[in-house]
Amino acid sequence: MNRYLYIGVTQNKALRERLLSVCLVIGFLLAMVLTGQAAGDGSDGQDQAIAKMAAPSAPAEKIVVVARATKIVQLVGEVDHETGEPTLNRTWTRYRIYGADLGVPFRHEGRTYLLFGDTVGGGPSDGDAVAYTTDTSPDDGIELEFLHDASGIYKTVKIPGVSLDAFEVPMEGTSVNGRMFIYCATDHTTEEEKGETIHLMNRSVVAVSDDDGWSFTYLYDLSTLHFINVSIVEVDLADWGGFPQGQGTGLVIFGSGRYRQSDVRLAFQPAEEIESKESIRYFAGLDSANQPIWSRKEEDAQALFHQPCVGEVSVSYNRFIDKWIMLYNCCCDERTRGINMRTADQPWGPWSDTQIIFHPWRDNGYCHFMHTNWEFRRCDSVHDENRENEWGGEYGPYQFEHLAIGNDSTTTIYFSMSTWNPYTIVLMKATLQKK
Repeated sequence: MNRYLYIGVTQNKALRERLLSVCLVIGFLLAMVLTGQAAGDGSDGQDQAIAKMAAPSAPAEKIVVVARATKIVQLVGEVDHETGEPTLNRTWTRYRIYGADLGVPFRHEGRTYLLFGDTVGGGPSDGDAVAYTTDTSPDDGIELEFLHDASGIYKTVKIPGVSLDAFEVPMEGTSVNGRMFIYCATDHTTEEEKGETIHLMNRSVVAVSDDDGWSFTYLYDLSTLHFINVSIVEVDLADWGGFPQGQGTGLVIFGSGRYRQSDVRLAFQPAEEIESKESIRYFAGLDSANQPIWSRKEEDAQALFHQPCVGEVSVSYNRFIDKWIMLYNCCCDERTRGINMRTADQPWGPWSDTQIIFHPWRDNGYCHFMHTNWEFRRCDSVHDENRENEWGGEYGPYQFEHLAIGNDSTTTIYFSMSTWNPYTIVLMKATLQKK
């Protein structure tokens, strides 16, 4: 499960209590800074601080956020925590799903599949559910069908020989020649750092399904270094220069390493060779003519920009404004708190300054569909049972690339976002424009 502030669902009471104490301290400190009612919201200072962290050069054509991210609907659960109305998908009644996180979308055989993190409900503890949809009208929500057994209980991802317990989750998928490939983070461990328990996923693996997600076979270890969390964009190589090959279909792979303490790096793989790890090439910088250098060694992979706070990351290519769009969550610095967005003309950059596309206070997250710790302020009742004094938080902004709409100057993008408390996923949208 990719979690907010390194927190995950677990049945271990002692661990939950330790995690809760950390969350309370950090959440309280962040809230004190971010509400800023007496002195304003501090957005000018925030933007200036973020700009200093950006890549040295940026795309000539700037993309600005003209409509910040807003919630459309709650995707999972029986009742919308904010409105009190039944959700579109009523996942408890239909599949015995109370809550889940992530909801990573990818296309396969005419459907959009979604991969969920540790799923809470009537199925296996910490199992990872899979759903699909043919819905192409996200403005009123997305109808989901979950893979389920004969009794109606959601089916979970299982890869023989690979642990997918708490914190160990599928985090990307793609489709090649009618076969479904998924990428999972595994080998969960913890470390103590400055009095906090840090959760790490130390390895990523690739698995394949020949029955549309009902069963999977392990293929190979993808990474133990820079590509633990990944986001993949499929491209027609005839439309792009600079990659190691110029024809066929390519998989553009963006990755982060140590969880929420990493920069983003880039790799490439021919789609036809997806079953061979040896076919991956890693972006190792630019030569004197500003052309990409590709290496066989993951250790040579260069950061696309410096902002070492990334864990969950999602990248798309937007055909309307002709830009690569990267979303990721970044905590726990008040300057970069929220869902960050960068854009670029090429996948290797230069990437723009980061902009905050969603901020939990300024964009009606807290006190609306994200829970505010009652020890700080009683402004909502959207929390899960017995979690009144535990902060919610934004993470896992995963883009529905094919659902984007727009024209040659403006686009509206759609993405899923997890909220931690309540433990659910909401569908979000935002509008961007060329300046």
